[in-house]
Amino acid sequence: MRAVEVVEPGPLALVQDLGRPGYAHLGVPPSGALDVPALKLANRLVGNDEAAAGVECLFGGLRLRAKTSCTIAVTGPPVTVRVDDRDVGSHAPVWLAAGQVASIGAPATGLRCYLAVSGGIAIDAELGSRSRDVLSEIGPAPLRAGDVLPLGPPSVSGGADVVLPTVAPAELVVRVDPGPRAHWFSGLAAGLAKTWTVTAESNRVGLRLDGPALTRGDEYAERELPSEGLLTGAVQVPPSGLPVVFLADHPTTGGYPVAAVVRQASLPSLAQARPGTLLRFHSSTRMWNR
Repeated sequence: MRAVEVVEPGPLALVQDLGRPGYAHLGVPPSGALDVPALKLANRLVGNDEAAAGVECLFGGLRLRAKTSCTIAVTGPPVTVRVDDRDVGSHAPVWLAAGQVASIGAPATGLRCYLAVSGGIAIDAELGSRSRDVLSEIGPAPLRAGDVLPLGPPSVSGGADVVLPTVAPAELVVRVDPGPRAHWFSGLAAGLAKTWTVTAESNRVGLRLDGPALTRGDEYAERELPSEGLLTGAVQVPPSGLPVVFLADHPTTGGYPVAAVVRQASLPSLAQARPGTLLRFHSSTRMWNR
């Protein structure tokens, strides 16, 4: 049996692939890796299909023992990767013999690392995906010490050799477009462009931000809103005026106004935004109502 065993899971390690889009009508979020390019890159490095399931590690700490020979790669922010007592580095394919232990350190910047194994994590899929959804609790439970993860057959094609990692910046500029309720807010473009801070209450469901509260226009100050559909990247504004940016495990509907929507290209950077990260929203559009 091709498999790897979890020796230590670290703070939070989840099996993730590219998610299960298309089930919002059932109340199921899309889920999947928050930093999609990082997971795809890890899979390419070990010769997998880009959609293969890997492990998303929150702040490192993951240790895996190979039950068979296999190739691994770790991507995301730069991070220390060791095989037994040997430093092998991230962002490159590394061969493991049966019995060897691979360990991922804590990244100096960013938040989430991705580990791919040749053949991919081959646990049973739910609704077409092997991803863990922390909101609906669909998919495999967070990894625990002693878990054995089966692997699929390795690809006959080789992967990439090595790539340069990118360092997560201390301040993010996130591109957005107006949301369906942008007209509810006064001076919205200027308000979003101010500096916000990612709080410790953030998770895979969404980033909670602290900063200068956004305010509604007078005619919308007391307006109630029926629940509306939500997209990944929706910037929802609760009564506090402090935005929540929804990520892959977001609810499929919500009753607070969505002021803006993050462009898809900016979503991976949000996956690496640790608490304390500074963030500004930017849009070049002139479609803002106020």
